[in-house]
Amino acid sequence: MALLDIRQRTGYLFMAVIIGHIILISAQVNTQRGVPLLEAVTFGAFAEVQRGSSSLIGGVRTSWDDYLALQSVRSDNEQLRREVAQLQVALQQQRALAQQSRTLVELLQLREQTPLETVAAAVIAGSASPDFRTLTIDKGSADGLRPDMAVIAPAGVVGRIITPSARAAKVQLLIDRNAAAGVIVERSRAQGVVEGTGGSLRLNYLSGTADVKTGDVVSTSGIDGIYPKGFVVGQIESVERAAGSFGTIVVRPTVDFSSIEAVLVVASPPVVADDGSAPGAATQARE
Repeated sequence: MALLDIRQRTGYLFMAVIIGHIILISAQVNTQRGVPLLEAVTFGAFAEVQRGSSSLIGGVRTSWDDYLALQSVRSDNEQLRREVAQLQVALQQQRALAQQSRTLVELLQLREQTPLETVAAAVIAGSASPDFRTLTIDKGSADGLRPDMAVIAPAGVVGRIITPSARAAKVQLLIDRNAAAGVIVERSRAQGVVEGTGGSLRLNYLSGTADVKTGDVVSTSGIDGIYPKGFVVGQIESVERAAGSFGTIVVRPTVDFSSIEAVLVVASPPVVADDGSAPGAATQARE
């Protein structure tokens, strides 16, 4: 083993001496350009190392710059998303205000054109029951409201007061299953009674010879003592006949009961014109 170690050391020493001689000879030998061969080889080797280091550093720097740029883009996108969300909320608020303004303008026009004393009220709550359709307004007995006062809107008849408190009142909608109103078919002057079905209206108690057809406008007749004459109730949607008499006559209300925001409560008896109608009432309700 000792002899083998000595031989290995001798071999390593011999190779080191040979490499040293080669280096010394390279230092003395010049290339064709007059540059020492050792210097040329050393320069080439270090140049490759420098090129690799420069490429690595450049790649790292580019990646870092791209990362910073990506982070900036993400931040800008988040900011833009927040601004878009804020603008969407603001747009919805502006639309709501515009719709509210249109509703108030229509209500004011109705109030100015109807010859009735009315009290304006805002809707503050609605009923969740599909059978008992009611809503609550922000005016009550302190404002002169009493049971059975008619409630109207620019589109037509809404319902009647059933339970007033000091500062609020419950309104039974005309489509409630327990609600009814005396009406007249404007084209043929046929009279009957509309009753609520929970979602629409049904026209009953018509004469068997009455002239009614789909599309006819139905308005209040005033015979029930609650609703002033001449306010639009709805339009006949379908007519069924059976054995010479009328079956089911469906009336589509002109009022969208799901979107009522403000109403007028009729606080005085209607002023009746010479022809028996409330001047301007039906026309304004249809508009």
